[in-house]
Amino acid sequence: MGSYLKEFSEVKAKNSSEEVLQRWRKACWLVKNHKRRFRFTANLSKRFEVREIQKSNQEKLRVAVLVSQAALSFIQGISYTPPDEVKAAGFGICADELGTIVEGHNPRKLKVHGGIQGISDKLSTSLTNGIEISDESLTRRTQTYGINKFTESPSKGFWLFVWEALQDTTLMILAVCAFVSLIVGIATEGWPKGAHDGLGIVASILLVVFVTATSDYKQSLQFKDLDKEKKKITVQVTRNGYRQKISIFDLLSGDIVHLGIGDQVPADGLFVSGYSLLINESSLTGESEPINVSAENPFLLSGTKVQDGSCKMLITTVGMRTQWGKLMATLCEGGDDETPLQVKLNGVATIIGKIGLFFAVITFAVLVQGLFSKKISDGSSWAWSADEALEMLEYFAIAVTIVVVAVPEGLPLAVTLSLAFAMKKMMNDKALVRHLAACETMGSATTICSDKTGTLTTNHMSVVKTCICGEVKEVSSGMKGSDFCSDSVAKMVTKSIFNNTGGDIVVAKNDKIEILGTPTETALLEFGLLLGGDFRAVREESKIVKVEPFNSEKKRMGVVLELPGKELFQAHCKGASEIILAACDRTLNSDGEVVPLDAKSVKYLEDTIEQFANEALRTLCLAYKDIEGEFSAVNPVSFEGYTLIGIVGIKDPVRPGVKESVAICRSAGIMVRMVTGDNINTAKAIARECGILTDDGIAIEGPEFRMKTDEELQKLIPKLQVMARSSPMDKHTLVRHLRTTFGEVVAVTGDGTNDAPALHEADIGLAMGIAGTEVAKESADVIILDDNFSTIVTVAKWGRSVYVNIQKFVQFQLTVNVVALIVNFSSACLTGSAPLTAVQLLWVNMIMDTLGALALATEPPNNDLMKRTPVGRKGNFISNAMWRNIMGQSVYQFVIIWYLQTSGKVAFNLSGDDSSLILNTIIFNSFVFCQVFNEVSSREMEKINVFKGILENYVFVIVLSCTVFFQVIIIEFLGTFANTHPLTLQQWAVCILLGFIGMPIAAAVKLIPVGSRTKQVRTRLSVCISC
Repeated sequence: MGSYLKEFSEVKAKNSSEEVLQRWRKACWLVKNHKRRFRFTANLSKRFEVREIQKSNQEKLRVAVLVSQAALSFIQGISYTPPDEVKAAGFGICADELGTIVEGHNPRKLKVHGGIQGISDKLSTSLTNGIEISDESLTRRTQTYGINKFTESPSKGFWLFVWEALQDTTLMILAVCAFVSLIVGIATEGWPKGAHDGLGIVASILLVVFVTATSDYKQSLQFKDLDKEKKKITVQVTRNGYRQKISIFDLLSGDIVHLGIGDQVPADGLFVSGYSLLINESSLTGESEPINVSAENPFLLSGTKVQDGSCKMLITTVGMRTQWGKLMATLCEGGDDETPLQVKLNGVATIIGKIGLFFAVITFAVLVQGLFSKKISDGSSWAWSADEALEMLEYFAIAVTIVVVAVPEGLPLAVTLSLAFAMKKMMNDKALVRHLAACETMGSATTICSDKTGTLTTNHMSVVKTCICGEVKEVSSGMKGSDFCSDSVAKMVTKSIFNNTGGDIVVAKNDKIEILGTPTETALLEFGLLLGGDFRAVREESKIVKVEPFNSEKKRMGVVLELPGKELFQAHCKGASEIILAACDRTLNSDGEVVPLDAKSVKYLEDTIEQFANEALRTLCLAYKDIEGEFSAVNPVSFEGYTLIGIVGIKDPVRPGVKESVAICRSAGIMVRMVTGDNINTAKAIARECGILTDDGIAIEGPEFRMKTDEELQKLIPKLQVMARSSPMDKHTLVRHLRTTFGEVVAVTGDGTNDAPALHEADIGLAMGIAGTEVAKESADVIILDDNFSTIVTVAKWGRSVYVNIQKFVQFQLTVNVVALIVNFSSACLTGSAPLTAVQLLWVNMIMDTLGALALATEPPNNDLMKRTPVGRKGNFISNAMWRNIMGQSVYQFVIIWYLQTSGKVAFNLSGDDSSLILNTIIFNSFVFCQVFNEVSSREMEKINVFKGILENYVFVIVLSCTVFFQVIIIEFLGTFANTHPLTLQQWAVCILLGFIGMPIAAAVKLIPVGSRTKQVRTRLSVCISC
């Protein structure tokens, strides 16, 4: 089948070109219901609109900058008067005017309004304390400036899904047949007898439509809930004088927002203060070159990302008044890329549909030829009665219904159903799936490249050891600064910690001290407070003139301070211990004096760093140096001549359950590798504790990894388990080699902005929900909401569950397809009649399509899934085992149906006028119960025990119960409409028994070895023994 699915095999899990997406759509021409089949696929026209908007934005910004530069000299004579309603609300500027200033990059107007301070005053806010919030002021502010939400297309109601389900071409043809049948039937046989056949088809159509619409509507609600979760972004704001976290949707014009590396600019606004701020505007304009934002160029646009630096900004324009709001309204309609499995199953559905269409045409031709032959033999070829016309119509309806059954529209939709179910459940397990394909791909993962900090460890850090003035001491909560060092040294330590930080110490609403920042920064700030330091007092003693934010490449961050009273500057640096130590040539002694670092002292400090690292502590060095003379913020600070202040060892305990999760991955054939920026000894200690680093595994540092040739990497990577002191590009290189050279399906975790390339390169990018930046989350496919490695294992288990569930459903549906096609076709050719009527085939179609998908595609995962080897990149979705099961079950069902059709009257002693109707009812009933028991057998494709955990899947039990219940109703009470006859208890027992015998047949078929791998045979034998 692979050669026929070429157009359907080009779609990748990520980053497929629009040409490829367009190609498979064109190849998929045999579709019953376009709206339903392509509902969960990308809207390529909307994506084109987004690109056009980005181009337009880029041009607008370019023109705005040129115009503003040219117009700076024409400020005189410009005035502005706010509208009366704005004045009445207590503000001095309207939303439209704010929009022209920021979106238009108009420094001329900004200057007219008194600069940023003037805008702040007109917005009735404080650049220090933010806006004062009360119910009244909140209402006035939102009425004047709007809310920070973009317009979304209204969600579809239930009746719209009913209407879309009615767009099925084959159902519409059947509806026409039913209408004609009603007219002819009533005209010839009167009401109500003549309407029975037509009404039966109408009722079946309506049942199919409403069940389908209900299933689709529930799916849409699940996706809507997930979309809400995806859009949850929080930011740090200052309101009423307090720092607090709020949702970006709650932001108002006048808010003061604090941004750091990786954050998304939540609304249009103005730069108030900050350092080294670089903004990436590619999401808004398509331009990848970052923009330097400062007091001279203070304009910040919503939806852009902070690439470097940090800042405080004043929100001016929110919601749909921003270009990002307008872009998002269109972007949201672009949809998610279809998954490879969806596309492949669309291809399978198309091929089977073509076969079904061929069989339907042949069946119709054979039935019509039989009718003509009969009429010719009777000599009445030109005389047609109403009954014969109805018979011809019934033949056409049967042919159309064969197409309904043969085109497995439910195959690609089952993928969506299973993914929606899994994604909803994964949300409860703390994993937010951003892209549908990730859930599917994760089931095939063979390698996980995991961060250490916060993923394998708790991310609750504290300083537990220090080496200050050459003395190693353990830290406890009751200690004071004098317990570590002299007052002068303690003062230098707190000066370095409190100034050279990306964190902050603020007063919360309840006057409680709150420490903000990354766990590492928080640990250092807590240590600074333990030493007796006053954060605000230390920060006010000197002025920060330059900030070099932490850089994953350099493994350090630094600041330059302007000391008071004299032209002296002081640079402070902290970072990876061995890197900072290498830049130091002096240190502080116990009296606070600067003394040279000799070789003996360096060796002692290196041994101390190694000792801390071997105890699984994260080590950081603090250092400083004086800069005499003039210093400009644009000048780089030379990385040499520093004075060592001290070394700190930070404890970050391994998360509970990580070791067990790594063991589960190993048993599942998934290799876990640690990729971290930490010291190699710390990394090895943690890796051993987690069970990642084994005796035959290799641990290497990033710089050494970079120097390896491709030949050396080919030998190294299979055994590589730990990479320490790695840069983001090292991680990217490792992922690329694993995917391309070794054919691995790679999942990668990341939390920083610089992790974005590796997350994008990986088959599955996993961003951290707590520690992760918005840039990392946007590049990821799954967000791990609790930053826990065990959650990643849960995602892998759900991914495998989705893959296996869809395989089960495909096996079940293809069996029904094969049998229904062959039975009706062979019967039409050999007997001149079809045993299954249009109404009965519609009911069978619903059992195998919507109800079958609900039952089999929503099976929850079990632990046995993680005892199998992964499918990998080249695994066949429709496996040999599936073909074996399909053919075995199809042969059995066909033999049973054929036997009943040829010898059923004798076997059941049927005679009289109703004998044919009773026999056809027995055939229909036996066929349905074959599907009921085959559905149970399909729960396991390899194992004999198919009842394990069946009661835990309440959806499966309910669907099966409803199927049996409605089958009884159809047989016993709806015979007039469904062409059935009530059966005796004995006949019911035989029908159920014939269906049940399919289960031991299925079990026996599973013992037949398939493929060339002896491992499969051994697996089946062990399964048989265990069962």
